[in-house]
Amino acid sequence: MSKPTYPSRPSPLQLDLANRLIQQITTGELPAGTHLTEESLASRFDVSRTPVKAALRLVAQQGLLDYHVNSGYFVSASISPKPVPDRLVAGVSGDALYQQMIRDRKHNLLPDTMTETDFLEQYAVSRSLLRGTLVRMAADGLIEKRRGQGWNFPPIVSTQELMNESYQFRIAVECAGLLENSFKADAEQLRNSRLAHEKLLHQAEDEYSAAAFFAVNAAFHEMLARFSNNRFLLQAIQQQNQLRRLDDRIAHSREPRQIDSCKEHLQIIEALENDNREWASALMRRHLTVARDMR
Repeated sequence: MSKPTYPSRPSPLQLDLANRLIQQITTGELPAGTHLTEESLASRFDVSRTPVKAALRLVAQQGLLDYHVNSGYFVSASISPKPVPDRLVAGVSGDALYQQMIRDRKHNLLPDTMTETDFLEQYAVSRSLLRGTLVRMAADGLIEKRRGQGWNFPPIVSTQELMNESYQFRIAVECAGLLENSFKADAEQLRNSRLAHEKLLHQAEDEYSAAAFFAVNAAFHEMLARFSNNRFLLQAIQQQNQLRRLDDRIAHSREPRQIDSCKEHLQIIEALENDNREWASALMRRHLTVARDMR
């Protein structure tokens, strides 16, 4: 077995992709034995194959992937159960800055509009690192470039009125997406999502991770949107997931509603596995309505 040599200084994009893969592996979204191809990951993350190739090497270096000549990379069957943060790829990247800016925005420590100079005064980072992080946040729908100079943050989905509007939008879009003529479920992705949810349900209280719960939850809704084969629907759900990252009410301990949410997701997965999209859409409507009414 031979492996390519690893780059000495991976780029921020390569590190970001590697971190995303590591989180998906450690949360069970990508179970042991999953074959990871450059083409499928490039499509999934909407990037070229070059950074994906480097990211796969970085994750393999962490011992989470096995490389087979002429076959490629597979999720390792011998992954030690370590918390997600401990498995993140080390190196200088915008990830820490990205997370800090999200936290500061959550707590209203950043105004709606800022310039690069404002950011640099707030955070002791290089201009290149800041710009890279702002570009990443813009791609995730967490900030937008103003005409001329400066950046705008979108409204925080924190008031009850905005939260209700968000859920009403998701009910309309996600339920309809399941009934699209172009909808086509992928059996392997459904299976992987089911395993990830079951893993969360069987975790002990002291193993709970709010980040892992959010990752599995967000990935589930984005997966179904992707099955619709409607790029605008997918973009809408991705933006909603990013806005939810700024919701300060996301729990940091496992609650009954989170357990119920996982079980409701599993019911939707089962309906799709049985090719009953009408029932899956009805279950999704109930799932989102209950979540809305409990906020």
